[in-house]
Amino acid sequence: MEENKEQILANRLLKKEEAAWKELFRAYSGHLSYVCSRYIIGKDDIHDVLQNSFIKMFRSIESFEYRGNGSLKAWITRIVVNESLKYIKKNPDFKWVDEEFEFSDLPNEEEPNLEEIPQNDIMKMIRSLPEGYRTVFNLYVFEMKSHKEIAGLLGIAENSSASQFHRAKAMLVQKVKEYKMSKEAQYE
Repeated sequence: MEENKEQILANRLLKKEEAAWKELFRAYSGHLSYVCSRYIIGKDDIHDVLQNSFIKMFRSIESFEYRGNGSLKAWITRIVVNESLKYIKKNPDFKWVDEEFEFSDLPNEEEPNLEEIPQNDIMKMIRSLPEGYRTVFNLYVFEMKSHKEIAGLLGIAENSSASQFHRAKAMLVQKVKEYKMSKEAQYE
């Protein structure tokens, strides 16, 4: 069976080849920056988290086990997410919005049609969410974590995770409505 590019790169990384690390950076830095920027807003902070992530990858490459196409990308993405969460938890300005919450407080949300909104605009909407909402939303939607897993990762109650997610979703629905109304107003 022929090795694919990712498997060859993984084998070279395991041998600590400097050129392989440069290739990994070139191939995946855009993706990893995008992942990190879902959690962290400031460019300098994103740079710091990515730098820490690459150091962590280098130091822990021996723990990587190739499990098929996409496994290297999944492994490095998980490291960036974990380093982003570590950064968020260390940030002294970070606050969870943990007020009493009733699901009946939320408007009846219909799923917005996102297909007509450019991905960059959706990303801006997600990044504009309060940090706690954004973090839980990203873990739930993009990393496909359960509220129990999110609670464990962030050291919060499971119902806090659920409330943060539902509030984030409600805010995004509102942002999508405002976006669509502003676009419609431009064409009138």
